[in-house]
Amino acid sequence: QVRLVESGGGLVQAGGSLRLSCAASGRTFSRNGMGWFRQAPGKEREFVGSINWSGGTTYYAVSVKGRFTISRDNAKNTVYLQMNNLKPEDTAVYFCAGSIRSDDPGGNPVQYDYWGQGTQVTVSS
Repeated sequence: QVRLVESGGGLVQAGGSLRLSCAASGRTFSRNGMGWFRQAPGKEREFVGSINWSGGTTYYAVSVKGRFTISRDNAKNTVYLQMNNLKPEDTAVYFCAGSIRSDDPGGNPVQYDYWGQGTQVTVSS
């Protein structure tokens, strides 16, 4: 059974940092693209960022570019999302996603096949 498990969420003050992790099990994603999405209360799920299989290509939503960084450790089958200078509008449940069809799926959620359960990030003002 393939599982993606996010961790690292929590409550942080505006301007602070958090590092999310997404550990995959059940299959390797070392040749596949991974992504992060988020969903705030009352809003649709939105793309945050993605990383290709090697880590050599990343994409970010305009709202997080320059503040968030995606990285991966294929030996650990884990993807990370480093979030700096957090803002209250970053408050959301953050989801990790993995694609088995693409090594560089980008921001289209349809390209992803597996999703984690999400981790809550709350940024206070």
